[in-house]
Amino acid sequence: MIARFFSKSRQQSLPKGPPGSRAYAIGDVHGRLDLMIELLGRIEADNAARGPAKTWLVFLGDLVDRGPDSRGVIDHLINSPPRFGRPIFLKGNHEEFFESVLGGNDGLVQRWLTYGGSECAESYGVSSGWALNASQTDIMERLIAAVPKSHVKFLGNMADTFRFGDYLFVHAGVRPGVQLEKQVSGDLRWIREGFLEDASDHGVVVVHGHTIVESPEEKPNRIGIDTGAYRTGVLTAIGLEGSERWFLHARGEAPQR
Repeated sequence: MIARFFSKSRQQSLPKGPPGSRAYAIGDVHGRLDLMIELLGRIEADNAARGPAKTWLVFLGDLVDRGPDSRGVIDHLINSPPRFGRPIFLKGNHEEFFESVLGGNDGLVQRWLTYGGSECAESYGVSSGWALNASQTDIMERLIAAVPKSHVKFLGNMADTFRFGDYLFVHAGVRPGVQLEKQVSGDLRWIREGFLEDASDHGVVVVHGHTIVESPEEKPNRIGIDTGAYRTGVLTAIGLEGSERWFLHARGEAPQR
């Protein structure tokens, strides 16, 4: 689904956000509650210092899996959502995976666990030690019982895209050559090949996560901001207002290997 905001013709000059509006987008959190809280504090201070504006706060998806506290991340966003701007939550491929398991697809359980779901399950009290000798169905049923209904509803209410003037926020990217209104969820949440190397004009500048970069990657047609928080200890956000853009970071410890 496309979450529409403003319709505005694309200009030949620098891409712009809507007048009187400001947007921040946060890259893939992946269970790093500590970094998310720190980055939200930095964004709130930055937003206050820039003066009044209609402020949007976009989470680019992959809140869960891989890192240590997926449950804590969702709990925090449900119970203590940011008050300084309107939050928008986009669905990543990891939310799609998690939601499928919670929806009763036990055939995906083992693949999900090895794809970062094991850490997510641990955060809900389903230990990896117990899961070693359990069937996929047993793991799925224990997980369904452990995940609060409010979390299931939160996952189900996520959008796929958010338009902000000349920018389009998505999790993974878009399929080049396909009109924005005809993009499919599978590409918006999963695409890499065919998008990352493409230099064509999509009609918008795509702001995305999903693919880890050492530092924010700015191209004429896209901006990637997933700095691999779960393994690097660096979580990144982009700020957009008018034709201006800037970056904010939270830095913490990388996990021991």
